[in-house]
Formats: sequence, C-alpha cells, structure tokens
Amino acid sequence: MFYETATNAHGLPHDPFKAIVTPRPIGWITAMSAKGEVNLSPYSFFNAVSERPPMVAFSSAGKKDALTFIEETGEFVCNLATYDLREKMNATSAVLPRGVNEMEHAGLTPAPSRLVKPPRVADALAALECKWLQTVPLEPLGGGEPSYYLVIGQVIGIHVDDRYVVNGLVDTAAMRPIARAGYRDYFVATPETKFSITRPGG
Repeated sequence: MFYETATNAHGLPHDPFKAIVTPRPIGWITAMSAKGEVNLSPYSFFNAVSERPPMVAFSSAGKKDALTFIEETGEFVCNLATYDLREKMNATSAVLPRGVNEMEHAGLTPAPSRLVKPPRVADALAALECKWLQTVPLEPLGGGEPSYYLVIGQVIGIHVDDRYVVNGLVDTAAMRPIARAGYRDYFVATPETKFSITRPGG
C-alpha cells in the first residue's frame, strides 16, 4: 500500500499516519493564565527534544488554552500520564469553556510546583516544571496558515516519586506510563516489556 498525503487517498476508514508514528508519549500539560485560570490537557504530539539543557516540546492543533496561557505567563508543567490515571487523563481532554479548570473537572488534586506557578497533578508519579522558550508555527509546504503550533520549553525542575527510584535509577516501567497510538488506542509500558541493549562501543 502507498498513498500520497496531499490527497490522503488511502481507502481506509481512518488516516493511518498516527497509527504508524507510535507510541507517542503524552504531554499532560498544566498551564496557568495571567488571571490565574488553570488548564490541564493531554497532548499526544509531545516529546523530549534536548538533554543539555533538558527541553521538551508539544504541538497544539490551533491556539488552545494551554498555548495561550503559556504565552501569557511563560511557564508550564508536564505531568506523567500513567495507567492508573488513564481515565482522569482522558477526562481532561474534554472541550470545556475557557477558564473551566480541567483538573477539578476530572477530580484531580493540584499540588504546588517549586519553581513555576502552574500546579502539577498531585497523583502524577513524575512532573517536569518548564519555562517557555518559544512557539513555532508549523507552516506547511507551499505556505499557508499553520494549523499546528510547536511549543518548546526548558525543564527547570523535576519531581519524581521516591518509591520509583531503585538503586539510583528511576524505574520508569514500574510507573506504567501510557502512550498514544492511532485511533482510540494506547500502549502501556510495564516491567515485563522492558529490555536493554548496549550501543556499539559503549
């Protein structure tokens, strides 16, 4: 099978693009407006993009509240979405009026951050406190108005639940983080699916 994305004439019920580029980590982003309004929403176009200094990025379809709030205040938090929080994470994806707190809507408890104003999710097993660096409009080939915006932030503080630090290493698999697949599907990392490989020369 082959198809050109300009026409998307794949003949399938749904576009398979997101089923192929998968699994994608979920950026569960907390942002706060200049007025103090809190937004919490999951983004499946998310990842770490730099280690020194640590940076993360997520892509927003349109200028949603999280993007707007981040540009107003210059701060956000990435909360780790895990299997035990999957239903509440999904609840925060609901389309709600601006200013409605998704954290409260989903029955989640906020916890204060150390270095930024937006709260983190108290039950999240890890969280990254970030300062906004820039927003990049993702302009398509041939020009035209962008439909997505890439938000880049530098991680300035990291929270990790001490229960998951084992022998000096963070046991990520034990946290059971979830990742987005295509359609309505997700994957979950578990200790049983974890494996290690040593890179050549290292």
